[in-house]
Amino acid sequence: MTVTPERTTGPVPGAPARDLPLLLLGAGSDPASERGVDCPGELPPASDPDLVERARAAKAALGDRVFVLGHHYQRDEVIQFADVTGDSFKLAQQAAARPEAPHIVFCGVHFMAESADILTADHQQVVLPDLAAGCSMADMATFDQVEECWEVLEDAGIADDVVPVTYMNSSADIKAFVGRHGGVVCTSSNAKRALDWAYAKGGKVLFLPDQHLGRNTAVLEMGFSLDDCVVYSPHRPEGGLSQRQLRDAKMILWKGHCSVHGRFTKESVDDVRARVPGVNVLVHPECRHEVVTSADLIGSTEFIIRTLEAAPAGSSWAIGTELNLVKRLANAHPDKNVMFLDKTVCFCSTMNRIDLPHLVWSLESLVRGEVPNVIRVDEETAHYARVALDQMLALP
Repeated sequence: MTVTPERTTGPVPGAPARDLPLLLLGAGSDPASERGVDCPGELPPASDPDLVERARAAKAALGDRVFVLGHHYQRDEVIQFADVTGDSFKLAQQAAARPEAPHIVFCGVHFMAESADILTADHQQVVLPDLAAGCSMADMATFDQVEECWEVLEDAGIADDVVPVTYMNSSADIKAFVGRHGGVVCTSSNAKRALDWAYAKGGKVLFLPDQHLGRNTAVLEMGFSLDDCVVYSPHRPEGGLSQRQLRDAKMILWKGHCSVHGRFTKESVDDVRARVPGVNVLVHPECRHEVVTSADLIGSTEFIIRTLEAAPAGSSWAIGTELNLVKRLANAHPDKNVMFLDKTVCFCSTMNRIDLPHLVWSLESLVRGEVPNVIRVDEETAHYARVALDQMLALP
């Protein structure tokens, strides 16, 4: 029997501060990074024609002992086995509402599985079918980098007036940092409520790690100007900002972005409008500011789904979000003309690491009594991350 070590999250006491390592492909992996590449055990071959039946059989054998979560961006071959689908926070809540299931198989990415571990009971184990299913946005803000940023704010004499707000798409370490410093977690649908709460506490916000969601919410929903926002780069001395810029800013945006939503451009919008008369452009708020200001509607993944459900037959929609979801919406609404906003195909590459062979391997391992790829957040990190998450749930 292969024994798989639990994947733990959180800063190691006494460990030297470090940034994410650069590893040559196949030359090693960092178990504390979302970019790990090891997958213990033998996966079924992707060409196995019996994969679907094997997944069904394993899931049936496990019964109520397993609860499978499927994120909206997952491929259809995986989504078909999900007990519930949704965005990251909804799925974590759904897992917490199933205490009778000792095993939670999260078909998503690493930060999502962390949130599920934080919210579920101690006897439940969260399994991520592939440890390499990370998130490029979450990787753009490490614990050490954010600690250094806070020191810069202290040196500028403004830290006491700054409330940190982190997007759900961040590691447990960053959520815990925010919890320790009196901040809050937000989603794409409640970002304005989180920012209203934060500005009632202080005069400035440090928004992590997605600059686009922070900027779009501040400017389009709260009446800020673009000049009220500055971008802190963790790769430049002092964040690339002067102390005066930090003192004058209302919104300090972390230099991070979604690799999928960040690819859409204003040219994408202009092109689809020229090609498709009367098209409605609907985009996610993780898109660039010039994209959302050129669109007709902006909203979270759940908003996008609801909008398509309510749209009249015969209407045309160009959707600026992950391609698996856009394809699923197009198939679900054959009476509407649903298309991807950009001409270039773009899946979320890390989300797509959770494929049918990995899911089958995970389920069959559980049937054998082996629990692979357990995501376990250390107790202290989980405590402070839960503080920030609970504050989000308490937002007015």
